[in-house]
Amino acid sequence: MKVAGRTGEAFEERIRTLETQLSPFAVRSYETRGRAVPEEECGVRTPFQRDRDRLVHSKPFRRLKGKTQVFIDPEGDHYRTRMTHTLETTAISRVVARALRLNEDLVEAIGLGHDTGHTPFGHAGEEALDTALQGRFGRRFRHNEQSHRIALALNLTHEVCDGILTHTGPQEPATLEGKIVRLVDRVAYINHDIDDALRYGILRERDLPAAELGVLGRKGSERIDTLVHDIVEASEHTGEIRQGDEVGEAMLSLRSFMFEHVYLGPRAQPEHERAHEVVESIFERLVEEPERLPPGDGDLATRLTDYVAGMTDRFALAYARGL
Repeated sequence: MKVAGRTGEAFEERIRTLETQLSPFAVRSYETRGRAVPEEECGVRTPFQRDRDRLVHSKPFRRLKGKTQVFIDPEGDHYRTRMTHTLETTAISRVVARALRLNEDLVEAIGLGHDTGHTPFGHAGEEALDTALQGRFGRRFRHNEQSHRIALALNLTHEVCDGILTHTGPQEPATLEGKIVRLVDRVAYINHDIDDALRYGILRERDLPAAELGVLGRKGSERIDTLVHDIVEASEHTGEIRQGDEVGEAMLSLRSFMFEHVYLGPRAQPEHERAHEVVESIFERLVEEPERLPPGDGDLATRLTDYVAGMTDRFALAYARGL
C-alpha cells in the first residue's frame, strides 16, 4: 500500500540522505533496476524492505522450518533447519554489510530468499530431484534456480533476484551485497553443521582438524567472529568481498573436512539413500498419475519440480508412506 502525500516523500528523502553515508560501492535503495512488473512504490518502505517483507510472509519461506539442513527429520529440538540456517546467514551477512557500509536491507532480502527453492532432505534431496528430472525430462534441478523462480513469482527487485540466483554456482553476483551472502552462506553452514554433527555423534571434538581450528577458533562463535572480522578487514576499500589468505585457506580446508567426514561420509550414506528413495518414489508416482498434482503453471516437469521441491521433510515422508 502506498502512503500518499508528504509522509512518503519525507521518508524517501530521509533514506536518500542516510544513504549518502554508505560506501561508494553500495547499492542505493532508490537506484534499483526495478522489478519485472513495475509497481507503485511504498511510502514507508524502500524497495528492498518490501522484498524482505514479501519473503517473510511467503509460503516458501514458512516451509523452510520443515526442511532439515543435514539430517533427515532428526529427533531433537536443536538441530538446524533451512529456516535457522537462513536466519543465521542473514544475520551474519548484515553484520558484514554494516561494517563495510553496504546496503543492509538488500543483504537481508537476499539472505532471506536464498534457499526458498531448496528441496526436502538438504543436498541429498536436491541431488535426487536433479537425477529424476534428468532421467525423465532431460532437465536439471538447482536450488538457487528454483529460489530465483520463486523470487520472480514474488516480483522482487532485480538486485535481490540476482543475489538469490548467484548465491551458489558459477555465476558471480552483480552486487557486493550479493557477494556477501554468497560467502557468508558457507561461513554459516560449515560452522553450524559442525555443531549438529557433534550433537548427532558423527563427529567428536577430538576429530576436528587442529591446524584449522588453531586459525579459526575452537568454538563455533569464535570461528564466526574470526571469519567475519577477516572478511571485513580484507574487503575494506577494495571494491570486492574477499577473505585473507590464511583464514580463507583454513575455511576451505575445514569445508573439505566436512564433506569427507559428514556430508559424504559413511554415516551419512543411509540418510542419502533414504532421501533418494523417498524423492524418487514420489516423483515416479506423480509422473504416472499427474492428476495428483495441485493446479499450477507450466508443463508437467515444471509442475513436478515446484511441488516436490516445495515439500517439507515430514510431508515428503508421509506422502511417500501414503503411496
